[in-house]
Amino acid sequence: MRGRFSLIGAIACGIMLQAFVMQLPAQVVADTPAVADTASVKPVTEESSVHSFYAGTGYGSNMIYLGTTMSQDHGFGYTSLSYGLKDKLYLSATGFSISGFSPFMAFYSLGLSFNHTFNSWFDISLGLSRYTVAESLRDTLFYNFTYADATLGIDWRILYTKISLGGLFSDGGQAYLQTRHSRYFETPSFAGGKAFFSFDPYVNILFGKMISIETSEGTTTTVSPGYRPWKNNQGSSTSYTETFGPMEIDFGLPIAFSYDFFTLEIEPGYVIPFYSETGTTGMKGFLFMASAFFRIF
Repeated sequence: MRGRFSLIGAIACGIMLQAFVMQLPAQVVADTPAVADTASVKPVTEESSVHSFYAGTGYGSNMIYLGTTMSQDHGFGYTSLSYGLKDKLYLSATGFSISGFSPFMAFYSLGLSFNHTFNSWFDISLGLSRYTVAESLRDTLFYNFTYADATLGIDWRILYTKISLGGLFSDGGQAYLQTRHSRYFETPSFAGGKAFFSFDPYVNILFGKMISIETSEGTTTTVSPGYRPWKNNQGSSTSYTETFGPMEIDFGLPIAFSYDFFTLEIEPGYVIPFYSETGTTGMKGFLFMASAFFRIF
């Protein structure tokens, strides 16, 4: 059964950065019915329910996005503001800082998303995000890019599955496919019915462009981050083959405490790449993130 929150395993564990930027409102609205029950929700009639505004902040050990690290294996912090219209259309702005990098706001993102629930077992969402990095960091971190995706959500009762097809638009534009399987559950409420703990363990598999590099010493497999184009610069004696295949699998266990208008969340995770060379663009191992979300109105 899907829970009332779309918890943010997205940033730290390689699902997709924009999943946080787009879905922040769904994470923090403690008085919103469970998504699986939205078929029975009455139409919004009160003006106070039409508009909503949220804020979020947090810190993570490394920012893994589309199979590679955006923060160059450094910790990062973020602050986000998000506006929601009828719990369907969301506009979000997020600023990110990276440990050891200057300026303080290394890059920021703007996102627009729309979601619709058809019934208790099927929903869809569309998202569009723009990422802009400080000019002095573009050669170090990444280049400006836009990402768009379409997602189908299927509630199997035992598991909730999301299937996302996305496209990254930059000089090295690429397509991505990911499947996420999770099982949300929460404790009985307490503190006058305003507080509860929730859990959303998941496993995510990401597919994208894989590059096989064949030399006289053998063949290795790596990935090309679409927001930082990979170049064939290892000599004429080297051959390259591009295929579409699995890039990584990651696991996460978001644990959240919610009380009235705010939510505190921690999320440990683990990433396993399917390529043989991580270099400075990928990583393997544990990740951690802590976040706080607030509903302003």
